[in-house]
Amino acid sequence: MSSSPGTIERRGAGGRTDLGPPWRVIVLNDDHNTFEGVARSLATVLPGVDYAGGMAFANRIHKSGQAIVWTGHQELAELYHELLSAQGLTMAPLEQ
Repeated sequence: MSSSPGTIERRGAGGRTDLGPPWRVIVLNDDHNTFEGVARSLATVLPGVDYAGGMAFANRIHKSGQAIVWTGHQELAELYHELLSAQGLTMAPLEQ
């Protein structure tokens, strides 16, 4: 089974991760962040995301209105959500 960059998959019995169900960090499109700023913020905060990957997410956010940028354990999701918000990105509430 393949995972997208920034996705943590640790499966146990019943299909759940060994750290509980995964949480999604979602960035929303807005009128005040540039593509470059979004890409830099994502590359700075998220493990495994470089500037090029950040630009790919920025394009997805622009075209779709939002993008799931990271999925995994709740505590890390909360941390990345907080750090991206502090970078000025517009964030959706965390989701399971």
